[in-house]
Amino acid sequence: MLTKYTHNNITWIDLESPTKDEVHKIMGEYSIYPVVAEELLMPTMKPRVDIYDNYIYIILHFPAFRHTHGSQQNQEVDFIVGKDFIITTRYDTIDPLHKFSKVFEVNSILDKSGIDKHAGYIFFFMIKKLYKALEHELEYIDDALKTIEFDIFNGHEKEMVISLSIVSKDLLNFKQALRLHKDVLESFEIAGLKFFGNLFLHEIKSIIGEYYRVNGTISAHIDSMRELRETNNSIVSTKQNEVMKVLTIMAFVTFPLALIASIFGMNTDYLPIVGHTNDFWIVISVMFIFTISILILFKYKKWL
Repeated sequence: MLTKYTHNNITWIDLESPTKDEVHKIMGEYSIYPVVAEELLMPTMKPRVDIYDNYIYIILHFPAFRHTHGSQQNQEVDFIVGKDFIITTRYDTIDPLHKFSKVFEVNSILDKSGIDKHAGYIFFFMIKKLYKALEHELEYIDDALKTIEFDIFNGHEKEMVISLSIVSKDLLNFKQALRLHKDVLESFEIAGLKFFGNLFLHEIKSIIGEYYRVNGTISAHIDSMRELRETNNSIVSTKQNEVMKVLTIMAFVTFPLALIASIFGMNTDYLPIVGHTNDFWIVISVMFIFTISILILFKYKKWL
């Protein structure tokens, strides 16, 4: 689907899962190289930046926005940024770009932003929107970590093993999706200064700053998740050790009692005590005294 937006002398072409006819149309209208046009037809595995005579071609991958989107796959956005046009290509619905299109239609807002200088400013605002959306998504993860922390210390440590795994998976997805952004943005800094001039340096640095802020938040969440996992594992391990200690004590106490009972249950001609008056109660008393002695010993050794 091809959607076209215009503000003053700047044109934004938004392609969602473009067809060959749509790509061929913009290829002729904006002098897009065939090799670039071909890449717009399908997702690309690796992010990168290429600079051409009349535009910069940028490929970036973003984590799927789980709270507004059902997909677990990373979402790709291709940017072709010229002086007076920008072409975005995506293969799925990306909410930040959809919201930006609504803002783009409100010309009064854009008039105050200096966006009509060249299309690089549109790219700047788009990237900021995308990174802001990632920060918002990370707030959900932060809330999840706080909930997990509360549940860990309220006796739900077993259930939190799965919850921690889910959060860990989300954070890993974020980190993998953004791991090449630093290299791409640094390459864009060189290409952007060459293409748009030094006046665009502030916006480029701001984009890189947005990346570092998001990446720093991800790293902080990963550290928190690891600490919570270690704490949770320690609590689970401690409780398991307590159970094992109780079972060990029970086994240690009951084994001698079972041995005594089996001895006096032997089918022999002579057994001590057996046959005497109150022999049953004598055996029970011996077993009781032995049990009490073992428990006193365990208490003295502070094993209980």
